[in-house]
Amino acid sequence: MKVYENCSVSSGIHAVKKVKLPGFDRQQLNIHRTGNQRTFMKKYIPTVFALISISLVLSACTEPDDTANQQGSSSFVEIVKQDKIEFFRVPFDRYSYEMQELPIGVFDSGIGGLTVLTAILELDTFNNVTHEPGPDGRPDFENERFIYLGDQANMPYGNYPSEQKTDFLQELIIKDVTFLLGERYWPSATAQMPRRDKPPVKAIVIACNTATAYGLEIVNTALKEWHLPVQVIGIVDVGATGAVRAIAERSEKGSVAVFATVGTCRSEGYVKAIEQKADEAGIMPPNVIQQGCLGLAGAIEGDPSYISLPERARTADYRGPAVGNLTAPIDFGLLTQYDFEAEGLLGDVDQPATWRLNSVENYIRYHTASLMESYLRSGGSEPISTVILGCTHFPFYQNEIAESLRRLHDFHKPNGDEPYKNLILDRPCFIDPAELTARDLYETLAGSGLLIEGSDESILSVDEFYISVPNTSLPGMKLTETGGFTYDYKYGRDPGHFEWEYVKRVPMSSANLSHAIREKIRMRMPVVWKRLVEFSRKSPRTRDLPDSARIMPDIGN
Repeated sequence: MKVYENCSVSSGIHAVKKVKLPGFDRQQLNIHRTGNQRTFMKKYIPTVFALISISLVLSACTEPDDTANQQGSSSFVEIVKQDKIEFFRVPFDRYSYEMQELPIGVFDSGIGGLTVLTAILELDTFNNVTHEPGPDGRPDFENERFIYLGDQANMPYGNYPSEQKTDFLQELIIKDVTFLLGERYWPSATAQMPRRDKPPVKAIVIACNTATAYGLEIVNTALKEWHLPVQVIGIVDVGATGAVRAIAERSEKGSVAVFATVGTCRSEGYVKAIEQKADEAGIMPPNVIQQGCLGLAGAIEGDPSYISLPERARTADYRGPAVGNLTAPIDFGLLTQYDFEAEGLLGDVDQPATWRLNSVENYIRYHTASLMESYLRSGGSEPISTVILGCTHFPFYQNEIAESLRRLHDFHKPNGDEPYKNLILDRPCFIDPAELTARDLYETLAGSGLLIEGSDESILSVDEFYISVPNTSLPGMKLTETGGFTYDYKYGRDPGHFEWEYVKRVPMSSANLSHAIREKIRMRMPVVWKRLVEFSRKSPRTRDLPDSARIMPDIGN
């Protein structure tokens, strides 16, 4: 299996040989051949090249001192176990008796995981009585209730590995888990005291590719240490399974393209999972082309580091693709391939050196063109037949990604050449791991006897939705003009300060979900929107919200 990566530094698990790619010196490209364990990798910059020797934790690139990372995670697990810090308290005794009535927890670094929750809520793949495969006209999880957490204040998770903060990322993941397992939350961002009446969960879905790649093993280890019989479902393996199935069903060989965060690409989680699933299926592992989509998830969430209003352009701490960005440079030789929309650019339209991407559509055009050009320059020949949307934010824009790839398939140079036509099918198969994750969750809960059946009911009457916001009472916090953490503060924090509560996890409301985000949920995920409105209006956890902060069906607020 070959792997063509346009994201981050290789993990160094294979031998390394430099490949000279003239004119492409700032786009990193790795080619792994698993059959003979040879890896061809273009040297990036000297300071990054030193990371090749970093060892893996959880199938991911980590800090140079891997032992220190494990000790940091282990110390936090011990702190929770010994109940040393009030805001990470887990009601262990609650898990000593009936768990079936408890809700299911789902978490992501932002709202992207709502695509996974949508797939779970809409799933009708099993018979609800026999649990055998086959739809019965009833949602498979019709009796279940869910608690969703979007750690928006700390997103995007995919940037922490590239900022050498893998250990802090793993700490964030464990904190997300302890929130779902615990009872504590803040009624609002301005509340003076937290409450402790949120129910714990019986299962956890890590609806984030980066969190799965870097945290799944640590989460399972923590639950084992805490002696909690909580089921955990990750998202990477099921996505790889879907891709391998799609390849196996085709009569001809094809390559797999993975669009994911830079952090997920660094972990090589999909690369390894695809190879494993292909071996299990008895087929030749396909070529894998990875694109680390710097800024795309942030742009979808409206993160000012990646997208901003024109009047704020001068003060915005822009971190997206640009001519001077070493991780994601705008290549003057690819301007025609990018085909950016002028309304989605900041800067002088006639001076590419000044450009800043300022629309999700332009981020998609940048990353699809970068992936195809990387594959072309690598010498790859097998056409891309399968595309994995390896970030839960990306299914929001599957149609736009497909259209951009189709545009590149038909792209003509002035001399008539069609450089990408034979490198990707006109209509490749798209894999959204969300539905496969939903199936895995159902089978896991049915197998462990944790599904609510018959006349039994959940302890919750409505689903619950929480989001993290900066804890502005913490000394030394640095915020942007829009109220989020500054980039340097967010990614400059160190692990181990467990007594510092960086964020408050509060009920989702119109005070912390922008109008654009609420409209996106309403239009693209109506099943989630209905439940979000019910939570805002009927849950005891939102009883103190002012009317102006409640989420209303007409989205006028």
